[in-house]
Amino acid sequence: MPPFDGKVGTGGTASPLARLLGRRIASAGPISVAEYMAEALGHPRYGYYIGRDPLGRDGDFITAPEISQMFGELIGLWCAAVWRAIGGPDPVNLVELGPGRGTLIADGLRAAARTAPEFSSALRLHLVEISPVLRDCQRRALAPIRPRIRPAWHRSLSSVPRGPVLVVANEFFDALPVHQYVRAADGWRERMVGLSPDGGGFRFVPGPLVAADPALAADAGDEGDLVEVCPDGTATAEAIGERLATDGGAALIIDYGHPRSAPGDTLQAVRRHAFDDVLDRPGEADLTHHVDFEVLARAASAAGARPYGPIPQGVFLGRLGIERRAAALLRSATPEQAVDIRAALRRLVHPREMGDLFKAFAIAHPDDPPPPGFD
Repeated sequence: MPPFDGKVGTGGTASPLARLLGRRIASAGPISVAEYMAEALGHPRYGYYIGRDPLGRDGDFITAPEISQMFGELIGLWCAAVWRAIGGPDPVNLVELGPGRGTLIADGLRAAARTAPEFSSALRLHLVEISPVLRDCQRRALAPIRPRIRPAWHRSLSSVPRGPVLVVANEFFDALPVHQYVRAADGWRERMVGLSPDGGGFRFVPGPLVAADPALAADAGDEGDLVEVCPDGTATAEAIGERLATDGGAALIIDYGHPRSAPGDTLQAVRRHAFDDVLDRPGEADLTHHVDFEVLARAASAAGARPYGPIPQGVFLGRLGIERRAAALLRSATPEQAVDIRAALRRLVHPREMGDLFKAFAIAHPDDPPPPGFD
């Protein structure tokens, strides 16, 4: 292992987290891609999500709720419709995983309050968020509808009280740490992050042979194939499935990914609305991967729940009535607002925009009817 020269990063200036990881690797050896990703996003001091608001034109990326109010409104109405279909339990826990700025849940709650006030009265709001900065954003977004609805914040789903539950997760699973395994001539080896030969940067290096795993059958795959495994995603889907099977309710997961498990390297970094080098700026760029919905479906089913989908986001929003909502907004829009509304509608539903890349996936109690959009 080469000595660490403290200059990891473009231009020879390392971020604090790059220096920390560089020293760790120089001392103890390469780390897994999952450990690198977990530290880059969630390090308690230097993690990407801990000390910044990454959203919006001045940030690094824009999510669907920030594109248009229509997205959050339809999801709020989806929650109200599911609540009615399961008998209107009072109370019911409404949980959002990774709420971002709180835009989605604020838009959803406003729409639900107009059309289903009884649902608004029954819900107890729980937000799973690790970022202090984003928690403050969520407080501001929800301020107009408080104190009628008082959110509770959690670091994980496990601390949310038991009981009937509606779970929403938009672009949450793609940021959970992922392990990568490469098929070598002698079996599967975990892909690791080590130091470059001169100690001045990070690089991917092969790790030791890994033990048998259903996703890594010894006789499966061709040499050079790369497989991604996300234990936290599997565990979260299983935990959601167990809650729904036991307590009732439904979950809606919207993310980009593939409906069937397949080999491939999908890890990517985004900074200032452009792709970046995954290993160049730990803690300063967003790291994500494509969600494997087949794995989520198997985990939810194993826990006793029933999965639905995935289906393209554009199809899902179309079935919920996004065109009708856009038409209603256009009736009172200025010419400038009308341009923005039409552009947002296209971006959310068109197959060449977010409409096909992003998928909608639901989990429900096995005895309940299919959730709206999936029937």
